[in-house]
Amino acid sequence: MPLSAAEIVRHPAALRSVQEQSRALIHVYETTPRLAAVFATQQRWLLAHVGLALHFRRDPNDRRTEMTMARFIEVVRRHSVASRNTAEAFVKEMLHYNIAEYISASGDGRAHPLRVTEGTVQTFTSWIYAHLRTLDHIDGGNRLETFLERPEMLPALQPLIADGLLASDGVREPGQTFSLFIWLNNGGIVMDWLMSGIDPDDIHLDRIPTGVISVSEFAHWLKLSRTHLARKLQDAEALGSIGWVGQRGHSVMWVSRQFFDEYMAVQAAKLAIVDAAFAACISAPQGR
Repeated sequence: MPLSAAEIVRHPAALRSVQEQSRALIHVYETTPRLAAVFATQQRWLLAHVGLALHFRRDPNDRRTEMTMARFIEVVRRHSVASRNTAEAFVKEMLHYNIAEYISASGDGRAHPLRVTEGTVQTFTSWIYAHLRTLDHIDGGNRLETFLERPEMLPALQPLIADGLLASDGVREPGQTFSLFIWLNNGGIVMDWLMSGIDPDDIHLDRIPTGVISVSEFAHWLKLSRTHLARKLQDAEALGSIGWVGQRGHSVMWVSRQFFDEYMAVQAAKLAIVDAAFAACISAPQGR
């Protein structure tokens, strides 16, 4: 049976496992920042999953299943992920940076078939590895080993994950402070960086110390405007979600227990979706 979000979030190994996952995703960001920027905000993250699902679900023998600009926009609009203009701009950006490509040199505007490039699929597979490894660390399973033995599972696995993410209130409607950061460019990485520096022995505190001191260094590493990041941090501080142990900029930043709980709730919801999708793929007959 796949793990539920409630089982994940209360498991003693959850934080350490999620922190290792966060470090793995931070490494992906450091090695492929352009591609990682696709996941820079929650909206773009969901747009990317929609595109990947359309890519994997296409049938080469049925042109009606090809991913096109028009089909992408239709799915995005149906699930209230973004506006038509935002969806179209996203696809154009993916084409510009070779994250996606046209299947043929000729085509008719929004009906021109698209696919995700092989390099993009390989990098996304690292995302799958990180989440399966986290689940294994939590319950001692062998999901990652199984996936490595059956890489052909990916075209079935990712669309199920996308369906789960699009339908999840826990992922799409997180707590107040988490919501504040997910609309910041690289906001997910900001939260991963904050939470990855927490000592698990401190999570009982109302104000949990992180490893972050300098906002300027933090912004430089993230390739963010210091002013923009500082503004978001000030908004979070006004909510009582972050602060500094001593003088701002010269002491360790802390996160509130509520912010920490919001972060872990979203991670647990996401991991439960991945686990349910993985279990469905494993139970499906081979060759389907």
